[in-house]
Amino acid sequence: MASFELTFLGTSGMVPTKERNVTGLFIQHKGEGILFDCGEGTQRQMNICGINRNRVTKILVSHWHGDHVGGMLGLIQTIANKETNPKIDVYGPPKSKQFVDHMIKSCIFDVQIDLRVHELDPKKGVERFYDDEELAIECAYLVHKVPCLGYSIIEKERVNIDTAKQKKLGVADGPHLRKIKEGKSITINGKTIEPEDITYRVQQKKITLLTDTLLSDNCFALAKDADLLVCEASYDSSLEEKALEYKHMTAKWGAQIANQANVKKLVLTHYSQRYKTTQSIEEDARTYFADVVCAFDFMKVRL
Repeated sequence: MASFELTFLGTSGMVPTKERNVTGLFIQHKGEGILFDCGEGTQRQMNICGINRNRVTKILVSHWHGDHVGGMLGLIQTIANKETNPKIDVYGPPKSKQFVDHMIKSCIFDVQIDLRVHELDPKKGVERFYDDEELAIECAYLVHKVPCLGYSIIEKERVNIDTAKQKKLGVADGPHLRKIKEGKSITINGKTIEPEDITYRVQQKKITLLTDTLLSDNCFALAKDADLLVCEASYDSSLEEKALEYKHMTAKWGAQIANQANVKKLVLTHYSQRYKTTQSIEEDARTYFADVVCAFDFMKVRL
């Protein structure tokens, strides 16, 4: 069973096209609905592909350029229009509280929501800012024209109970299962049950999200050993000078990160409107990294 399901809600760069909306990526992990950036039209894109907007529990903001946050106000207002008082945690770079406050005050916002804004300022490379029993989220600064963050979402390695073996051995549910998940033996009806008799290990899974940025040490550090790297590819290598000027990634650079950081799979996104197809972008990346695909709007990836 997949731990994560990613739905690409927009794969264009700054300007939407007929085929591509601006940036938005929805990541489902059990009860968590994590939205990475929220460009203009994101909630309509969610409608089209059947994602309930009320499933959003966290919003990770890379930076506050309009093509990455232009849809947040409408989305938050829609989610807030419920009888209950929903809770959303917004994470972003410094001044995020100010930007959210300005956004809310830009219109008549007469619905109630528990909106918690967390400003992230990782000064020592990659820093972990969210940590629970199953999930951790890390961030690091990228190199763009404004403060910009990349993120890694990590499902932790854990021990699960094999319910078929549990039933076969006649082990009932109860607090003793926590003990065996901690690696300790238990005794049931005079019989000793060892952890390996009834448990199995789930390996860590990691997703890294990089946009908008030039190559930097933090790109490699964030992506290290990722199962999946989602990386912007605004240009192919023929427009490297433009990438340097606007502080965006080429497909080649994204592939180099994947190659050197021991990434398993690379998905490219955030293309300049000049590209009618993504063929040259994918070919550019494939020269340096084999397992690569260019995302398209409404594409799903399960991990």
